[in-house]
Amino acid sequence: MNLKNRVALVTGGAGHLGSAICETFAECGADVVIIDCNKELCSEKCDQLIRDYGVNALPLVLDLADEKKLKKVPAQVLKQFGSVDILVNCAALVGTSSLKGWGVEFQKQDPETWRLALEINLTAPFILTQACSEALIQSRHGSVINIGSIYGILGPDMDFYNGTSMGNPAAYSASKGGLIQMTRWLATVLAPHVRVNTISLGGVYRGQPETFHAKYVKKTPLERMATEEDIKGAASFLASDLSAYITGQNIIVDGGFSTW
Repeated sequence: MNLKNRVALVTGGAGHLGSAICETFAECGADVVIIDCNKELCSEKCDQLIRDYGVNALPLVLDLADEKKLKKVPAQVLKQFGSVDILVNCAALVGTSSLKGWGVEFQKQDPETWRLALEINLTAPFILTQACSEALIQSRHGSVINIGSIYGILGPDMDFYNGTSMGNPAAYSASKGGLIQMTRWLATVLAPHVRVNTISLGGVYRGQPETFHAKYVKKTPLERMATEEDIKGAASFLASDLSAYITGQNIIVDGGFSTW
């Protein structure tokens, strides 16, 4: 799992999952570029990686819906580090986003929010992967990791949400399902020079209502929700040469939730 002398680009790298992935790569020796819309958190995370792991880290603050700026990212990274070896498309509009017509019943879900979710969760990964593709090919170790979700492969059990203010937006599931299929498509198109895989994580515990938590855990063979730490092993595996013969796959990290 040695990633020394490799450069990893992580969208949403200052968020919960992205932060854990960045730490994993830095621990394995990679230099890290963090793309995030939160300037303060982005800078703080880079400073922490430099301080704790002795690697180089670069914060890039931008809106993933800004296509022009997104396309300029590879040139910025190449100028600073000389290569792009690993790309993780982690940033997403998620269930905690306070958006109009998001975590509400289907009849009230807003088409504009649907479009925004697809723009961030699916279109941005397409644009950024396309822009980085030549650099990833030149790397000879090119690996793209898309962060999916179990709701990209499963329908929701809406009983989980009864009695809570939580919801399960159609746009989130549709965008994550699209990302998994785009992974398969890219794996064939970018082969043999670049590997493309997905990690689909189960529900992550972040203080959800106890009624939701109890129902979720009851359906999970390992009897707990995920933590951010649970994505680290799969991320470092897919980024490294340990997975050199793996592409086009969706690795499901859900404690067995999807086996029922």
